[in-house]
Amino acid sequence: MKKAIKIIAWIAVPIILIIASLYIFKVDYILKAVRVTYLTGHKTAFLEDYTYFENRTISHGVGQPWKTTKDYNTIAATPELEKTHQELKTVAYLIIKNDSIFHEAYFDGYDQNSHSNSFSMAKSIVTSALGKAIMQGYIKNLDQKVTDFLPELKGAYASELTVGDLASMSSGLSWDENYYGAFSITTQAYFDTDLRNVMYGLEINDKPSQKFIYQSGDTQLLAMVLEKATHTSLSEYVSEVFWKPMGAENDALWQIDHKGDGIEKAYCCIASNARDFARFGKLYLQGGLWNGTEILPKEFIEKSIHLRFNESPQYGYGWWLNTYMDKQMYYMRGHLGQFVIVVPEDNLIIVRLGHIKGEQTKTDPHSNDFYVYVAEAYKMLEQRKK
Repeated sequence: MKKAIKIIAWIAVPIILIIASLYIFKVDYILKAVRVTYLTGHKTAFLEDYTYFENRTISHGVGQPWKTTKDYNTIAATPELEKTHQELKTVAYLIIKNDSIFHEAYFDGYDQNSHSNSFSMAKSIVTSALGKAIMQGYIKNLDQKVTDFLPELKGAYASELTVGDLASMSSGLSWDENYYGAFSITTQAYFDTDLRNVMYGLEINDKPSQKFIYQSGDTQLLAMVLEKATHTSLSEYVSEVFWKPMGAENDALWQIDHKGDGIEKAYCCIASNARDFARFGKLYLQGGLWNGTEILPKEFIEKSIHLRFNESPQYGYGWWLNTYMDKQMYYMRGHLGQFVIVVPEDNLIIVRLGHIKGEQTKTDPHSNDFYVYVAEAYKMLEQRKK
């Protein structure tokens, strides 16, 4: 018995000391990270992890179902597309042509109403909310200073930072975009229960407006600006200005750092479905109009889908940019390969949601699966003509 007690103590004491150290050094968020991620069999955030966090509802109004083409789902996915779906564990794939769904497929128990984590596709939605706030007069323009709303912001260049810098990822913020490091600021932001405090602990120590550096912290600061400017939560604002007027058919959920007055994890984490995510592609494709009503100014959309920095042609304001098959494209993108891809010249929207992202190299800012989802969609559309 005494030997058993010694063994238990030998195991328990180090664990207690480790846990105590995490709290002492204010990195106790790691405990939640381990519980939510590793103890559920994952190595990073995952599609269904919204169930482990507090969420705020993005309420929908009167749903506007998508139309379907006369040959809806009559063309089978190509062998290459099917192979990619299997290898990368796709859960949803849509091809929307001329405002109607041409092809729609779901996997792994998902369907058109299933919730799935947007991850960084949320950044495009937050940037859209910035455009709406400017349109409504809550924010003057893209050049308005962030410190007009967040005077607590620190750093040598804090007073120079604009909301446009945040939307275009050129803030100069001290940030580490590392999704797998236990002690990275990205991990802390994902699991900490006081995200406002985390953000106020960072500084703007590099001059803003100089170059594109992809940082989730930029979007989180932008969300804090929007919260101050609109005097409401980001979820409620997005519900009123986008989700309801654009006819989303389901409520969405947005992860927040803590219950009550918590703030949205704005750089990620809207749990919705492929059909409702696609509505933002449609809004931008239509130049900001929805059923003839202006939801966003066309000028803001044009700004968003064009590069700001010549040396970084892959990004505009909240949207990724690419030229493929001699066609200009822009798209929403999220961790693990979430996409809403828009090809304006062909009135085409492609949505893919899934568990695994394709290969990302240092020489191409676009992952290789992006090209598969686009190229194979065109092959399927070509089959209609035969």
